[in-house]
Amino acid sequence: MNKGTLYIVSAPSGAGKTSLLNAIVGDIENLTVSVSHTTRDSRPGEEEGVNYFFVDVASFKASIDQGDFLEYAEVFGNFYGTSQQKVEELLTNGQDVILEIDWQGAKKVREIFPKALGVFILPPSKAALQERLTNRRTDSEEVIHKRMRKACSEMQHYDEYDYLIINDNFTVAAEQLKAIFLSQRCQSFYQSQKHADLLVELISE
Repeated sequence: MNKGTLYIVSAPSGAGKTSLLNAIVGDIENLTVSVSHTTRDSRPGEEEGVNYFFVDVASFKASIDQGDFLEYAEVFGNFYGTSQQKVEELLTNGQDVILEIDWQGAKKVREIFPKALGVFILPPSKAALQERLTNRRTDSEEVIHKRMRKACSEMQHYDEYDYLIINDNFTVAAEQLKAIFLSQRCQSFYQSQKHADLLVELISE
């Protein structure tokens, strides 16, 4: 069985990263988004084990001490972390795995998985980003202001990634993201492993 590919998808809050992934992941076989652990409260509509694993701070810190996380970060007073064991299990089973993490987490992940492919998603403008954050109606004006300041810092790291998508037209951006995942699977290295028997048959005299 071919080992899966690890992808890192980053974006400032409000750029549409999660919506884009939700729109395409179900259409691609053996592609999954890693479910992170978090200490923040669940939002309406979020499900345990689907959107996040919701844990308390004590449990999260215990997992840090035990070295369970591939990467973790504190964002606006809440902790987020990725289970290294779970990611490695999925990859070993041939699943392509997507990590929705920030640029700092991406650096940590690349230390362990240097061949991980990165995709950075940007909004078409700062005004559009602020409008999206406001329209979500999940944060106060103060939090939105903090997210905008953090976004400006995050967006400076777009050139550390392999691919860049501008989410202006959602449909176009979704197709571009989907193309990245599918084109990776067509590389000769992967195809030669997947279709080894066929290739032997085709080139034999």
